[in-house]
Amino acid sequence: MTPAQYEKARDAAPSRSEGDELAAVDLGSNSFHLVVAQEQEGGVRLIDRLRDRVGLAEGLRADGSLDAKVAERALACLDRFGQRLRSLRSTRVRAVGTATFRHLRAGRFRERAQEALGFPIEIIPGGEEARLIYLGVAHSLGDDRGRRLVVDIGGGSTECVLGERFESVQERSLSMGCVRWTLEFFADGKITRRRMHRARLAARLQLEPIVEEYKRHGWQSCIGSSGTIRAISRIACREGWTEEELLTPALLERLEEALLKAGRAEKAHLSGLEDDRAPVLAGGLAVLRAVVEGLGIEAMRVSRGALREGVLYDLIGRIHHEDVRDSSVIAFARRFGVDEEQVTRVEETAMRFFGQVKDEWGLGEGERALLRWAVWLHEIGLSVAWSSYHKHGEYLVANGDLRGFSQQERDTLALLVRAHRRRPPAGRLAHLPAPWDERVPLLVVLLRLAVRLHRGRETSSAPRPDLAAEGHSLELLFPGEWLDDHPMTRADAEDESELLGQIGFELTVFG
Repeated sequence: MTPAQYEKARDAAPSRSEGDELAAVDLGSNSFHLVVAQEQEGGVRLIDRLRDRVGLAEGLRADGSLDAKVAERALACLDRFGQRLRSLRSTRVRAVGTATFRHLRAGRFRERAQEALGFPIEIIPGGEEARLIYLGVAHSLGDDRGRRLVVDIGGGSTECVLGERFESVQERSLSMGCVRWTLEFFADGKITRRRMHRARLAARLQLEPIVEEYKRHGWQSCIGSSGTIRAISRIACREGWTEEELLTPALLERLEEALLKAGRAEKAHLSGLEDDRAPVLAGGLAVLRAVVEGLGIEAMRVSRGALREGVLYDLIGRIHHEDVRDSSVIAFARRFGVDEEQVTRVEETAMRFFGQVKDEWGLGEGERALLRWAVWLHEIGLSVAWSSYHKHGEYLVANGDLRGFSQQERDTLALLVRAHRRRPPAGRLAHLPAPWDERVPLLVVLLRLAVRLHRGRETSSAPRPDLAAEGHSLELLFPGEWLDDHPMTRADAEDESELLGQIGFELTVFG
């Protein structure tokens, strides 16, 4: 059964007693995690947790393909996760792919992964991963004041985030992690002082661009999260090196010496070191020591919250219409000085058209939100130049800092901005992955018509036509003899009819 079929079956099913459950799936470069929770006033209560060390980054090839053995291991895990999630509604599950997914080329594995899980997999940019990590850590600590530095060492990337209370203010994702560094410097499992030195030095070079900036901002406390840091904390506590979950430079040096003495992690016989963590411990430790030394961290507390908890809290916000993507888009648009009166005009028309055709086209709230965001951003390219401003706008959206958006959402939004005027990019629209190949062209039509009708940027003389649809055949109906008195609008509508024909739509204008 495909993700779309699962979604349709779940949403049509009657509500169950588990209807208040929600779930987050974190598809990391080292491990896959699933957490299931129930909403409670002021937070969530975890009721189930699954984890499987997949080692996805170990199978990533230089050309972006994935080793077949690793792919099958990942799909088997996703099958298990999918069985656990089968009773949940699509709006209450969010699955995110991180560093290795960002490097995987589009292809059959991604399709099979979504089929196995039964839900769409969002590939999130590094900055969004950092924001969600901070959100998960902040909620695990409570609403204490003061600026925090949060460090998360994953399998393929390391996130360093500054924030206060529940809001991150500085987010960076660095291309180093426990699996990546192990493959680079400790591929045969042998740990030597020279290798460890080279690994730390390489990590310091990755860290260098953010060191002065982060030190300038400063922080009152440092928090570590996720696998590498929690694993090292567990070893330190079990070995009796510390009585609390607090990591220091001296403690990390002590662990490194133990690994160097043994020569291999599995021969060090460290209490608390799990079998599936041993192969990547040296790489993770090298990265952590580099971060601690480079940023001058004197002590790091360990948090139980991480990316998956952040995804849960972000999902709750979306469910209750407190979506960070709304504020992110508005702030981004204002940064480039958009004409908000024009946005209001175009949005009113676009939303009215949406309401008139949504049942015929099978559009839902997700598409409504995407159209609204595109309206807010469609003119940001004017801040660069009027000529080809739709292309400038596409670049800004595709490469800008839009918090809360997955890579696919951001790319889709950028394409909508690109397609809102002039000749529509028919080839790109036709080759979008399912289901966007069917949905995005529909939104392009609504956006283009709304923008066309407000070309004059006037409120008093703006028309209020109705839009009717039957498949890809459209009728735009103006009141009375309105078009006779507005020849430019008639010419615009006729021109638009010809352009929409290039992407398979037939537009007839009446009035």
